[in-house]
Amino acid sequence: MKYVLSLLIVLSAAAVATAGYRETFEKEFLSKPWAGGPIVEKSACIECHTSDMMKASFRGIPDEWQGSWHALNEVSCHDCHGGDPKDPSMAMSHVRGFVGKPNYEDVPEFCGKCHIGIMKNYLESGHGRALKATRKGPNCVTCHGSHGIQRASIDIINEQLCTRCHSYERAKTMKQALFLTEKRMGEIGKELNELRGEGIFVGDEEKTLFSTQAEFRALFHTVDVSLVKKSTDEFTKRLDGIEKNVRKTSAELRIRRNFSAFLTFVFAGLAIIVGMLARTYKDKD
Repeated sequence: MKYVLSLLIVLSAAAVATAGYRETFEKEFLSKPWAGGPIVEKSACIECHTSDMMKASFRGIPDEWQGSWHALNEVSCHDCHGGDPKDPSMAMSHVRGFVGKPNYEDVPEFCGKCHIGIMKNYLESGHGRALKATRKGPNCVTCHGSHGIQRASIDIINEQLCTRCHSYERAKTMKQALFLTEKRMGEIGKELNELRGEGIFVGDEEKTLFSTQAEFRALFHTVDVSLVKKSTDEFTKRLDGIEKNVRKTSAELRIRRNFSAFLTFVFAGLAIIVGMLARTYKDKD
């Protein structure tokens, strides 16, 4: 009898411990990369730009970049400007593809090396045509800045920025056309982050959301309000699909939590009962 009671106690404790381990495993391990974080390598570009020999106006560039969306996604100096950041003697070598600062009218093509869809839509827009015709129209840097670039948001459409070139009325209409879809994408993104924080794999949904956001924001660069409104239904359907999967995953997570709590309660109760029986049996001895 003693052995049976002891075995029941061990099994109860093991079950509770396993449930706790599983929860910790899902939260702390599955939601994080193997290496724990990116390895920061030395860069001749940053070392030079932060040195005393650099012009004061250029020294702030690394700090701007380090606080940017590019830096967060490991897009570094050479990814845009070329050159070899590991070799100071070749950091500004044209042999290694160094291009330095582009001419004002060439900025769209410069950024378009990565942002291909956006560049295409921009060049066909009123903004792009104005730039190519007069070399004075707005380019990427006009709205997004150069080195301190932040994550895309409709907040960039604001009266202070847009009235530098024209009235705010048309821009305001565009912002209104974008608002509901952008708001919904933000809410879905938040839900996915919460699920990932719980150790749930949501990689497929995140990829779909990312591509949907990218296409929608690329469409904005046409500066064509009617086209944005016309395409809204298509993007809404895509978001419906992502949201359906999110709701399904959230429901499964709630069931798992409830079941885990139920098992913990049951085994805790069993442990108490077994303990009481063991004490009674001992008293009889």
